Amino acid sequence: MTPPKDSHPDKKLAAVCGLFCPACTLFIGTTENESQRLEAVAAVYKTEPDVWECHGCRSEKRSYFCKNECKMVDCAQEKGIDFCVECDEYPCDELRAFKEKRPHRIELWENQERIKEVGYAQWYEEMVAHYACPQCGSTNSTYDLKCRTCGTEPSCAYVDRHKNEILSYLSKKR
Repeated sequence: MTPPKDSHPDKKLAAVCGLFCPACTLFIGTTENESQRLEAVAAVYKTEPDVWECHGCRSEKRSYFCKNECKMVDCAQEKGIDFCVECDEYPCDELRAFKEKRPHRIELWENQERIKEVGYAQWYEEMVAHYACPQCGSTNSTYDLKCRTCGTEPSCAYVDRHKNEILSYLSKKR
């Protein structure tokens, strides 16, 4: 499996909480012009699709949720840290509650510890592989059970590892 040609450790795509922005359905919908992803989220929240556009946690263009609901970015800036794991209060109640709400957040503690251990650049490269389709190398989101490019199932190592939790969450959303 070959990582995507455009992969490079870009800190603006490494969320302070430990999420990997390129594997976010909103990021994919924005950067790869997959507007149906943004339209689907907009329909759920009864908003316009453009409020869900996102170029990463540390970018100027963040989704509605990341800009208005996430408290971790501002907290990290106030404390002068790059990642939550660097904080004396880690893991705080805010981060604990955030982690428990959705399956794309299951690995936050592992991600934070890995960032601390090997640095964000190495972790970033590991995440490129973790979310890549084993057949074609496309980056998939947590909720892409099949590869969005070639249809391989599971779409990536993350989905393979957490498929039951993802399916359980999705069944409750319907």
